[in-house]
Amino acid sequence: MGIDFKEIAGAFVVLFAILDITGSIPIIIDLQHKTGKVPAFKVSLISWVLLTIIYFLGDGVLALFGVDIESFAVAGSLVIIAIGFEMTFDITIFKYDASPKGVSTIVPLVFPLIVGAGSFTTLLSLKAEFAAINIMIALFLNIVFIFFVLKSIDWIERVLGQGFIYVLRKFFGIILLAIAVKLFTSNIGHLVG
Repeated sequence: MGIDFKEIAGAFVVLFAILDITGSIPIIIDLQHKTGKVPAFKVSLISWVLLTIIYFLGDGVLALFGVDIESFAVAGSLVIIAIGFEMTFDITIFKYDASPKGVSTIVPLVFPLIVGAGSFTTLLSLKAEFAAINIMIALFLNIVFIFFVLKSIDWIERVLGQGFIYVLRKFFGIILLAIAVKLFTSNIGHLVG
């Protein structure tokens, strides 16, 4: 399959919601106050490389454990539902350990905030729905967006304020829940049928 703008838009929205850089803005601001300016290019590059590796090698890992993509898509939809619940209902399901001093670029910013369990499962789950080229374009566009958010974090903090960031998190939490339900229902039939 070739480039399909509808697929790119669909994959972009899913990845945008799961990578949730807007929902992570308060965490990034706090991290920056504690450790200094966040290196936007380095964080974006590392995140893009890791997510691309996960996309292309993730199937091999699944095959190693004898799991098909439909089963993983159903399991991934459950993880996405949990993340959607976190965003929508202000609850904590996933626990993140504190990072050792001096590695805040990698932990927790790259992993697990950007490259975590949610993005891993989402990327592999999207293979059941969209063509690879469209997913890769959507991923790249998300990484570009992440770069600009990180580069503009001081400006964002001043202009938007906590209230608007909170509303964005809720909005994308609901979208994420709806997408997870669609992902679940479109793949569960392959397993029980």
